[in-house]
Amino acid sequence: MLSALYISLRFVHFAALMVLLGSTVCSVMLAPQWCKAVLSRRLEKQWRAAIWLSLGSAVALLAAQAGLMGNGWVDTLNPQTWLAVLGTRFGAVWVWQIFPGVVTAAVFLLKPRALQGVLLVLAAAQLILLAGVGHAAMHEGMLGGIQRLNHAIHLLSAGWWAGGLLPLLMCMHMARKPRWRQGAIIAMMRFSRYGHLAVAAVIVTGIINGLLILGVSWPLESNYVQLLLLKVALVAVMVTIALINRYLLVPRFADAAAVAQQRFIRLTWLEVILSVLVLLAVSTFATWEPF
Repeated sequence: MLSALYISLRFVHFAALMVLLGSTVCSVMLAPQWCKAVLSRRLEKQWRAAIWLSLGSAVALLAAQAGLMGNGWVDTLNPQTWLAVLGTRFGAVWVWQIFPGVVTAAVFLLKPRALQGVLLVLAAAQLILLAGVGHAAMHEGMLGGIQRLNHAIHLLSAGWWAGGLLPLLMCMHMARKPRWRQGAIIAMMRFSRYGHLAVAAVIVTGIINGLLILGVSWPLESNYVQLLLLKVALVAVMVTIALINRYLLVPRFADAAAVAQQRFIRLTWLEVILSVLVLLAVSTFATWEPF
């Protein structure tokens, strides 16, 4: 039961940080200047949910790890066990996961719209720090540094791509209103243009991650490998959907706008669902032994 809670908390934590990163990338880097204010107002609810969920799950994960290290549920609230966890490699990294979470919450309570660039940096920092725990930190020395850097790029790229899908749908909704149509279209086109880089980075760094963890021989009888391959299949479907949206549906917006836009929205929602399944798979097999 405690293991299931740990997996659930990992999922919530990763998902919240990716939503925060994707939404702040959209408002800070993709939206035109004159459209930023209205978009940030609409994204503020997403920021609020993502920030508090990421902070709450970070603290809860530390407690769950204490229970897993100790004697179960009784040690999840045991200060001595918490201190023992903080003395491990996980704890040394995780305390720096909680600290920026607190700072992020403080920034949001002060001036979230005026400081949304700071929220973007803090979300990116927390995702980068996640590369210091788990299987991504299994190697030492130069190879370990390369592995952590590669995984950090993987997390940032995945956050930009998957976390940007909800703001993309929001821009699609805004594009129906004449006042915001041009700004929303510009943001969507920028997401599409630079999203190619994020998707490519996810694929390349994912392959490198797999090779660094498993090597060139993947035991198909391993539950870890089986769930990893399911994740690969889901990502492949997401890539296919992204390509259909970009190269088949977007060019038809001018000629058959209503039909093409409706299909675009449905496929993007399907992409969101698939990204949730990918995160669930990762949150599960990341707690298993690779072999």
